[in-house]
Amino acid sequence: MAPAMAIQSIVDEQETEYQKGVKQLYEKGIKKLPRKYILPSHERPNITSNNDGGIKQNIQLPVIDFAELQGPNRAQVLKSLANACENYGFFQVVNHNIGDGVISDMIDVGTRFFGLPFEERSKYMSANMKAPVRYGTSFNQNKDNVFCWRDFLKLMCQPLPDVLPHWPSSPQDFRKSAATYAKDTKHLFVMLMEAILESLSPAPETAAFPTADEKELMEGGSQLMVVNCYPPCPEPDLTLGMPPHSDYGFLTLLLQDDVAGLQIQHNDKWVTVDPIPNAFVVNVGDHLEIFSNGRYKSVLHRVLTNQSRNRISVASLHSLPFEYTVRPWPKLISEQNPQRYRDTDFATFLQYISSCEPKRKNFLESRKIC
Repeated sequence: MAPAMAIQSIVDEQETEYQKGVKQLYEKGIKKLPRKYILPSHERPNITSNNDGGIKQNIQLPVIDFAELQGPNRAQVLKSLANACENYGFFQVVNHNIGDGVISDMIDVGTRFFGLPFEERSKYMSANMKAPVRYGTSFNQNKDNVFCWRDFLKLMCQPLPDVLPHWPSSPQDFRKSAATYAKDTKHLFVMLMEAILESLSPAPETAAFPTADEKELMEGGSQLMVVNCYPPCPEPDLTLGMPPHSDYGFLTLLLQDDVAGLQIQHNDKWVTVDPIPNAFVVNVGDHLEIFSNGRYKSVLHRVLTNQSRNRISVASLHSLPFEYTVRPWPKLISEQNPQRYRDTDFATFLQYISSCEPKRKNFLESRKIC
């Protein structure tokens, strides 16, 4: 074999290994981070440096007590919710009525799924972004020039009776635990959106929230559940579990285990969100920023890795039905507050991420009216 062909063969073999994911690399006991995962110096997290707002700079996100939201203090909690969406783009929800057992079961089956042999996990690999279940690695492995230290399992959740038979049948209790979790988080999303609509309305005392049509849209809306696995990384200073990005939907409900890793950009610094046991980290997505005509902010966030502990998280991304057009809420548009975003839909988003490497808030920026 000619030298050039031999080198290309080695490169192709390495690329095939990278496509199998980071769990494979970790299990092989690698001591050095492969070049495929090493970020340019200006994009690295600088965990040991305080200059980049690394892991030593933590943030206490606003906490929304869901029980208080349903009680006589609702008006005050709505003000706190509006402040969180405007100034942080993130908040944590406690006392949300999703049982501790439902939460622990979801983390448990997610952990055990990633503990399965690669041959079992790889059954769900697919390049089809509309597949009801998709196993993969990195952020967008078909477009990423530098890979992220992350494997994932993506589960379409709507309509649940149709997609459930496609979900992993191993571990044996995966479907039951994940379906219960999906239904409970969908209900929580609908309840939170009712509060968000009320907090956004210019005259909340004059209308019921939501209207029948709005509630039907939310209840029948899209839901994508993503189980993320971040194995211990040999050189966490050189890479990220996920790059800076915003989420495309209305709200994302994130469940973390007890290992910190999520960072948000706040006041131009990267700060780490400490996990609160059994709480949900909720963030404003691009669609909610568009719907609020820019009042509520979709904020950049990223994920750090670490050398010693495996980290599991479950993100539940919610929006309106895939075929529905998202636009600024007409109640918020006036001569003094003109429309600031173009109408958009899921097909536009898919076309965008299929044609370029998604970075930061580029998709949302592309929808702004200059």
